[in-house]
Amino acid sequence: MLLFHLAILALVQGITEFLPISSSAHLILVPVFADWPDQGLIIDIALHVGTLLAVMVYFWRDVLHLLRGLLNLLTGRGGPNASLVINLVIATLPVVAAGLLVHRYAGNILRSPEIIAWTTLVFGILLYFSDHFSLTVKRIEHMAFGNALIIGMAQILSLVPGTSRAGITMTAARMLGYERPEAARFSLLLSIPTILGAGVLAFKDLMEGGNIQLESDAYLAGGLSFAAALVSITCMMAWLRRATFTPFVVYRVALGIFLLFWVYS
Repeated sequence: MLLFHLAILALVQGITEFLPISSSAHLILVPVFADWPDQGLIIDIALHVGTLLAVMVYFWRDVLHLLRGLLNLLTGRGGPNASLVINLVIATLPVVAAGLLVHRYAGNILRSPEIIAWTTLVFGILLYFSDHFSLTVKRIEHMAFGNALIIGMAQILSLVPGTSRAGITMTAARMLGYERPEAARFSLLLSIPTILGAGVLAFKDLMEGGNIQLESDAYLAGGLSFAAALVSITCMMAWLRRATFTPFVVYRVALGIFLLFWVYS
């Protein structure tokens, strides 16, 4: 791919991955409207891995807590850190199982502007209602295992482009009564095992494919998306400490209506 194309895709991915507006939808729509060849799932996942590194840098303290929690579990001890690790595992398992099936049988079938239009609109409206009509009393340190499973089941929907992994997990967390920054924090931490699993599959495909140019493009795309994502995370977390998800809802609804008009006209 051209460097310019990769740079644009990395910028789009970095900005949209952790906002509840669906990065996968935007990565599909950019080449459609720009009349570029579709970059494919390998580059998409490489872009996601770059944003994963940004999450780990921004939440480095939480990552250390997770490592301590994992050590506690391995040595037979408990504690808040160990509970957070367990909750992330519980919330990750459903999408891993579903993702393997999609990776094997669906492939690029779901990469359709029509599907993206409907999911962008419907799940944007759902985010609005969950954000404005839910309690705001819980923190993730007190998350029950059952709540983690509900968020994990909701995350399966993110395999459909346009749903937004961040959006649907934040929606589920808000419905369960978690504060906005806490919903975003758990969603971002949940991206670590989810994107890591997808990255391992993509790396396996890269090695088996033996395409040197594709490997080079993937590494470059990941590096560029890392920088853009770090800025995006910082801005979103600062916003959610004092405001609501409404601007993201407005954007989703406007984009969904535009895409529906474009698709059906």
